[in-house]
Amino acid sequence: MIRLANQEDLVVIKELAALVRENMQNSGLQQWLGNYPDIDIFQSDFQKSGLYVYLIDNQIIASISILPENDPPYKEIQWIKDKSLVIHRLLVHPYYQKQGIGKAMFEKAIEETKKGYQSLKVDTHPDNHKMQNLILKMNFKYMGYLSSINRLAYELIV
Repeated sequence: MIRLANQEDLVVIKELAALVRENMQNSGLQQWLGNYPDIDIFQSDFQKSGLYVYLIDNQIIASISILPENDPPYKEIQWIKDKSLVIHRLLVHPYYQKQGIGKAMFEKAIEETKKGYQSLKVDTHPDNHKMQNLILKMNFKYMGYLSSINRLAYELIV
């Protein structure tokens, strides 16, 4: 089940982020360093009504932020559409990865995009091949490189 996060979920999401970050680093991926993403970022996403959680047996095992585009680095490249939502901070508990949960979270983002937006955008680290595979599996088009944040950018027209 996917639902909007509530205030009480933030501590669990923070702990989930730490697990995912450690898993990334253990696999050699240096995408999220230090404490990123931290609870303040999740609090901000929550306050913008853009933070969602995926539950199994009432336990949060994944989260995603789906927000209107407003990040300055996105102005570096030419996009197809202007009125877009953007996927940020997809987290899936390492134990539950490769079970279709990331795909379900992307499908939720696509569903939200159909409520008045033209496209869905996402970016990822050049070394994050798991995320790139998911993005391409979901039929996003590669749009270019965001040099200011070292990310590959993708867009899906809905």
